[in-house]
Amino acid sequence: MARFLVFALRRSFPASGLLAALELGITIFIWTVFVLHITRVLPKIAAFLDGIAFPVGKQSLTVLAVLQGGSMVVVTLVVALWIGANVDARLMRADTMHSSLKTALSRLVRSVLVLLGILIILPLVGIDLTVLSVFGGALGVGLGFGLQKIASNYMSGFIVLFERSVRIKDVVTIDNFFGEVRTLTTRYVVLRALDGREAIIPNEKLITDTVINHSYTDPQVRAATLVQVTYDTDIDRILNSLVKIAAAHPRVLVDPPPHALLLKFAESGIDIELGFWIADLEYGTGGVKSDINIAIWRAFKRDGIEFAYPRQDVRVIGMPPPA
Repeated sequence: MARFLVFALRRSFPASGLLAALELGITIFIWTVFVLHITRVLPKIAAFLDGIAFPVGKQSLTVLAVLQGGSMVVVTLVVALWIGANVDARLMRADTMHSSLKTALSRLVRSVLVLLGILIILPLVGIDLTVLSVFGGALGVGLGFGLQKIASNYMSGFIVLFERSVRIKDVVTIDNFFGEVRTLTTRYVVLRALDGREAIIPNEKLITDTVINHSYTDPQVRAATLVQVTYDTDIDRILNSLVKIAAAHPRVLVDPPPHALLLKFAESGIDIELGFWIADLEYGTGGVKSDINIAIWRAFKRDGIEFAYPRQDVRVIGMPPPA
């Protein structure tokens, strides 16, 4: 029994100091009861604890009943969580299901198992199920006054998980925070930015606010960099050179191919936009833009192409020629 409970706890919860202490406590408790049973001291202790009673409303509870009920509660919940962990492991190994649907079903199965465990425990402990009607009324009042946000987040979480509008590894912008979805639960979503910052955003934001999903239907994203050259530059040569520079970068996609566009004839020079597509937005666009800009700088320096910059020519009219 002790080995089974410890095994179930290890499958249900992540390793931590609290889990180790809980495993040690359960093991000591079970072996203590076993030793007392072998030495025939357990019946005497049980009779003594059964004789200590205290009133609870219209009923009378004994210390023995409380201990038995607590033990049954712990065993039932551990078994329910263990079954939920096994179901979760099987769902995560399914290749035909999306990760968001796996997470949603996993959370739903665990919630249903814990609820069934509670419904099974209450009659065994001696609590009438009609008490749940009073608890349901109190819960409804609580939801109406102070828990509506929590309930809204949970309901929004299930909606998002089943609709798959936001999925794990999606690159999104929520509440002006740009990042990759790392964790998606029934209450919140965790976004990780490129600089290591993490934002914990309630699921209600995903329902009520506008969410920019950069990889919802297609993970490919277009990026661009601007170049301004002088008016005496060979435009055809520049456009072809820019396209070759972008195509040489390992993160730039071949399909769609990079392209260079002449945007406008500006005051200081000709504005050219170099556009390209990438498929790994989770790594950001700053690195690839920097690499391409450095390559453009080196190519222009090598080929003698001049960048345009603001300048002013002053012409004085009517001055006598110098002696």
